[in-house]
Order: sequence, then structure tokens, then C-alpha cells
Amino acid sequence: MIARAIKRYERMSPRKVKMILDVIRGKGIMEARALLQFHPSRSKLPILKTINSAVANFKSNIGTLRVDDSELYVKEAKVDQGPMLKRWRPGFRGTADMIRRRTCHITVTIDSYKPIDKKGG
Repeated sequence: MIARAIKRYERMSPRKVKMILDVIRGKGIMEARALLQFHPSRSKLPILKTINSAVANFKSNIGTLRVDDSELYVKEAKVDQGPMLKRWRPGFRGTADMIRRRTCHITVTIDSYKPIDKKGG
């Protein structure tokens, strides 16, 4: 069973987020949280929130069964480009220069190492 969480319209560049997602893809949840906790990048906070949301979605989907976080891993982690906010500032010799404020959509899919069925466990 898999669970997914999506964080939309995050105000950071998809390129910067992708560097962090490449590090945690395929890792266990506990290891991914530890890596994010000590990473110097600003993009670690929305990624950590998305991982925690995916874990909560997983636990909600399986119902009354208990699953430890050490049994889960990041199956898929990707980032897509969101809409750009366009701003203008004065440029050279009175011209207008456009500033593109990029946004992104972060998607994290988690799965368990061992198969879980809702009926028996």
C-alpha cells in the first residue's frame, strides 16, 4: 500500500528542491528525516512537512493497524514547476526587467518495506 502527499505552490525554485529530493529518494523515513534535519538548505522545511503528511496519510489509510515509521521508505519524490509570479524592476537605461519568482509542487510517495493488507495485517 502506498500513500502520497503533495505540497503545492511552494515559493522556491524547483531546481533547488530537486537537489534535496535526490538525496532522500529511496531512503527510509527515519533516515530521510535525519538527513533533512541537518541539511543547510532552506527547502528542507516544506519537504519535511510533505514527508510527515505522507506518513500521516499512510497511517490513516491502513486504519487500525499499527505501523512503525522504520517500516516505511520514500518510494518516489519529485518536484514539478508551478506558476511563475512575474515582477518588474527598473533595468538599464530606464528599461523594465522582469523578475521571475518561481514556484513548485512537491510530491512524495511512501510505501512499506513489507506488504500490508487492510484485512489481516
